[in-house]
Amino acid sequence: MNQKNILEICLSPDLGGLEMFMVNCYENFKAKTNCHVMVAPKKKLDDFINDDTKFHLKRNKFFPIVPALKLAKFIDKYEIDMVHFHWTRDIATVVLAKMLSKRKPKIMQTRNMTMTRFKDDVYHKWLYKNIDILHAVTYQVKEQLEKFIPQDIRPAVKVVYMGTKEQKIDEAKIDELKKLYALGESFVVGIVGRIEEEKGQYLVLEALAELKELDIKALIVGHTMDEAYLESLKQKVKDLGIEKKVVFTGFTREVDAHMQLFDVNVLATPKETFGLVVIEAMMNKVCMIATNKGGPLEIIDDGETGLLFDRTSEDLASKIALLYNDKDLKKKLSLLGYEKAKKKFNAGRQLERLFGVINES
Repeated sequence: MNQKNILEICLSPDLGGLEMFMVNCYENFKAKTNCHVMVAPKKKLDDFINDDTKFHLKRNKFFPIVPALKLAKFIDKYEIDMVHFHWTRDIATVVLAKMLSKRKPKIMQTRNMTMTRFKDDVYHKWLYKNIDILHAVTYQVKEQLEKFIPQDIRPAVKVVYMGTKEQKIDEAKIDELKKLYALGESFVVGIVGRIEEEKGQYLVLEALAELKELDIKALIVGHTMDEAYLESLKQKVKDLGIEKKVVFTGFTREVDAHMQLFDVNVLATPKETFGLVVIEAMMNKVCMIATNKGGPLEIIDDGETGLLFDRTSEDLASKIALLYNDKDLKKKLSLLGYEKAKKKFNAGRQLERLFGVINES
């Protein structure tokens, strides 16, 4: 098998599941072949990647040809065979760079977001005609791609699930965090993700208020994308009278250590395409409660490897109360969830499959 020169690129300013998957691809692929990584300068992803060999490219929303020219030069200089991009907003820059380069590399897009409208206009036909592979993270995404992109210009669509690694439990770190957040012996409900309304942290607060007589605390973990929304959450905590039951941790690199504090992890987005945080929690032997739409339907077997809820605070409260009152059920769901994550969503196995897709191209 000939070695390929791969470029992993993501100019997103955020640091969520999409961005972390790009990092996982880079770290895995660079151990197998020549793999470079390119990010936007002075953004969260740039700060997260501690690698002196990373490259920077500043996105230009209105004139993508400017960064495309720089990217084209990079492609030719490093003889890139495959450009793998992850953020949909990078599509014009990447395709333009391919056209401007002498090398004309293959392009693969990992599609993390839903597609809701037809891509049959001249602009989108040009874009997709110059992409070689669409990596769908779920079968639901694959169906959307096949529905909305005309067959005559649609790239090959390959489904490979995201994966996660099993983490060792650092008991000393867990004890340190329990003391830091004054959790004591309370039942802990966690939610991990960017602090923005779509992530649904407010639903956890409302559910907690319905259960305020029980010894339950909530950990809200994630960096703030919307300061106004964060302030509204803090005000809601006061209005609901649950100040002593809620901790906002802010951003942390130690997500797994925080998850291991949880009795339950909640995914409360209205329609998550995949839900990397779901399999991360399952791999940490934490019981999952997730919304009953999108990616979680392909991950969680309701009542067997986790619980699904209808995205109302009332239903969420009832599911939390069920696990609070039935420790055996919580233990069973956690164990079966862990076994499924280990078997079906192992990071090494899934990335090996994705690397195979690249090599087959």
